Amino acid sequence: MDLIQSKIQIPNEINYVSRPRLLVTLEESLRSCSATLIIGRAGTGKTTLAMDFIRQGNIRTAWFKIDAPDANFNVFLRYLVESVAKVRPGFGSKLPPEFLQPPDETSRFRLAEVFIYELIHDLQNEEEPLLIVIDDLHLVYDANWVVPFFHRLLPLLPPEVHLLILGRSLPPAPLWRLRSKQRLRVIDEPALAFTLEEAAELSVQCGLCDKQASMAWMKTRGRAEALHLEVKMRRMDDNTHPCVFPASHII
Repeated sequence: MDLIQSKIQIPNEINYVSRPRLLVTLEESLRSCSATLIIGRAGTGKTTLAMDFIRQGNIRTAWFKIDAPDANFNVFLRYLVESVAKVRPGFGSKLPPEFLQPPDETSRFRLAEVFIYELIHDLQNEEEPLLIVIDDLHLVYDANWVVPFFHRLLPLLPPEVHLLILGRSLPPAPLWRLRSKQRLRVIDEPALAFTLEEAAELSVQCGLCDKQASMAWMKTRGRAEALHLEVKMRRMDDNTHPCVFPASHII
């Protein structure tokens, strides 16, 4: 099977406002949990936050962006292994041949264990942590292997490895309930929304005043993509009608 390389590459950076409060939350989760789940609808800034966290922390990262065909368990595993191999050359070379064979109901637990064993073996002489990002996991929530595989995988992750999952909704209950056991931290859509102060910082970068920042924030309720678009449109209008409010004025 030929792999689509763009699916296991970290997306190109774009201009954005770094948000320290969310980076602190991710850093705390990295130290105290096995995995972090960032959930929100399209345009709420999930991928941008993950990219910023990687850039700010200079973290070695395996990235895997899921598409609908990855609901096939063997396809999913192949991409997952190759995403790690991209930053850890040779990873997966010692996996048994049956690892990528169609699994039965009981072997999904064992395959999770095999993957973890390979991770531990590969990282035993490494001090640098590894972040594994799985983007758009919601596209395969309905697959019957998701719950058994991840329910076994998450508790076994070694301290040097953290799993960051991005999706538009909560995964099936057996997974997100792991947060009660301090295995999983959830950053939801309300937390992803821009605060007024963050909206003001974004507006300043675009040359707008605080009054316009406040108006854009109230109109979009801080939703990342909508806020960026609103600020951009106000910037275009501002070329003809400059803002007359002082920079210190925020409503």
